Amino acid sequence: MCGIVGYIGTENNAKEVIIEGLKRLEYRGYDSAGIALCINGKIETRKHVGEISNLEKIIGDVYFESTTGIGHTRWATHGAPSDLNAHPHSNSDNTITVVHNGIIENYVELREWLREDYGVKFKSDTDTEVIAHLIGIYYDGDLYQAVCRAVEQMRGAYAIGVIAAAEPDKMVAVRKDAPLVAGIGEGCNFIASDIPALLKYVRRIFLIENNETVVLTKDDIKIYDEHQKLVRRDVFHVTWDADAAEKGGYDHFMMKEIHEQPKGLDETLTRRLDEDGDINLDGISMTKEDIEGFNKVYIVACGTAYHAGLVGKAAIEKLAKIPVEVDIASEFRYRDPFVDDKTLFIAISQSGETLDTLAALREAKKKGARILSVVNVVGSSVARESDDVFYTWAGPEIAVASTKAYTTQLMCMYLIALYMGRTKGVIDKEYYSRFIEELRGIPDKLQTVLNREADIEQIARKYCRKEQVFFIGRGVDSAVSYEGSLKLKEISYINSFAIAAGELKHGTIALIEEGTLVFALATQDFLFEKMLSNIKEIQARGANIVGIAKEGNREIEQESSEVIYLPECMDEVTPLLAVVPLQIFAYYVAKFRACNIDKPKNLAKSVTVE
Repeated sequence: MCGIVGYIGTENNAKEVIIEGLKRLEYRGYDSAGIALCINGKIETRKHVGEISNLEKIIGDVYFESTTGIGHTRWATHGAPSDLNAHPHSNSDNTITVVHNGIIENYVELREWLREDYGVKFKSDTDTEVIAHLIGIYYDGDLYQAVCRAVEQMRGAYAIGVIAAAEPDKMVAVRKDAPLVAGIGEGCNFIASDIPALLKYVRRIFLIENNETVVLTKDDIKIYDEHQKLVRRDVFHVTWDADAAEKGGYDHFMMKEIHEQPKGLDETLTRRLDEDGDINLDGISMTKEDIEGFNKVYIVACGTAYHAGLVGKAAIEKLAKIPVEVDIASEFRYRDPFVDDKTLFIAISQSGETLDTLAALREAKKKGARILSVVNVVGSSVARESDDVFYTWAGPEIAVASTKAYTTQLMCMYLIALYMGRTKGVIDKEYYSRFIEELRGIPDKLQTVLNREADIEQIARKYCRKEQVFFIGRGVDSAVSYEGSLKLKEISYINSFAIAAGELKHGTIALIEEGTLVFALATQDFLFEKMLSNIKEIQARGANIVGIAKEGNREIEQESSEVIYLPECMDEVTPLLAVVPLQIFAYYVAKFRACNIDKPKNLAKSVTVE
């Protein structure tokens, strides 16, 4: 949600650097964009609702020569998308300008105080404008001190970047519960919400921690803690290729990332296996005594990561014989869950910056739980605040709708469950070895599914005008159904609904009528006959059924309008394959409906507000 880019240097190219950085943050989701530049003792601001291309049009051919500036892509929280509500925001005399990612929870209180005591007249409906006026009131020639005094008055979660007309050679940024990095250049320095914004220019990064303030000049970056003490910070060297964040010939990032799943799964698996097939959890030391000491595992996440957690629950309970509860992070933090020092808390997050997941993690940590995180972004907040970190190796995921992050999260959950079960001694070596071999074979089998893309595209073309779609399954198929339903609704805006197939008769079947489209996942051999019965129930009511089954289970053809077959594999690992046809179907339905696939309306890649 929202993107921040800031630049301070010697070349008069701040405008180009900031616009380029904002484009590389488009995947985060936004509804307006803006830029502010220090020029000849003044701050020039341009902003516009809509895409960055709209901002570029209003700038036109005007060349703003500037060495210092900040830019922003906004995802609306306070105030509707509009030119006035777009960032950056300034104080009354335009001497202080701010960009902001997050929410100021006490902005109404601050707004009233500024209006009554200082006569401030507000131009926008945003909480961000309050920050600019607050800093302006405290400013007496030292931007850093003014920002520190303003932050003392602010409650909420935020990352802010600030410039002052009187100090064009300085920039100040603050991080509190929202992502922020600083890029180290030669004769120039940067701030950004995320590393991809800076990769064209720098690969040396400071990862800014919570409650830290950064003061940048063209030659120096100083980091201070909340007590204004200087902080020493190791440089983080970015090793992944900037080309990984490009489309590579695909029409959309989402399809590129769907096709990157075999590679991502292979990377996530093979990096953790030695020559004998033993699992190395990235140096995580979890002994038999540790595992036997856990009386419960909590898996906490949001959205797609939550769906990965549902599959993880099945894997850990089966392989490690430990009870698992899966909870939505936004619910977990408000219901006083039973967590103590005998709890293993697993946080799953692609970005590692999901605010609700971070808050749940901190709550569990306070209660004594051991924290293990499964994240994709190295050095992210979730990773840094965990006791143990198990990284997915999906590579950068740009499309808002998660695909390869989900499947690599599943692979991580299988590896964690296998490691715990084998270390604890509740699964034998033969079963363990068979399971590992199944996982080794998944990338090739997934490629086989991808090779059937044209067939799935035709199914999508046939049914793309349906306005209601159901997904059903049993066991882990029900978890995959939830993910398939989410993919469809978030990029095609179709009202889709997922339910455990056995629950159909308890109300939902009332919605099944002639022509209703139903995806029926029947990949579990031991539940196949049960699923056939459920399929017959909905077929009798005139539904169009798309069945998904393993190649050996041809009986499903008699009950389905269309069938998508998966290569033979163990029941336990079918989610790694079964989700892929659902991803492809959602993609093509959205394409045929002319939707914005990579940047669906109202959504953001990294949800950093509550």
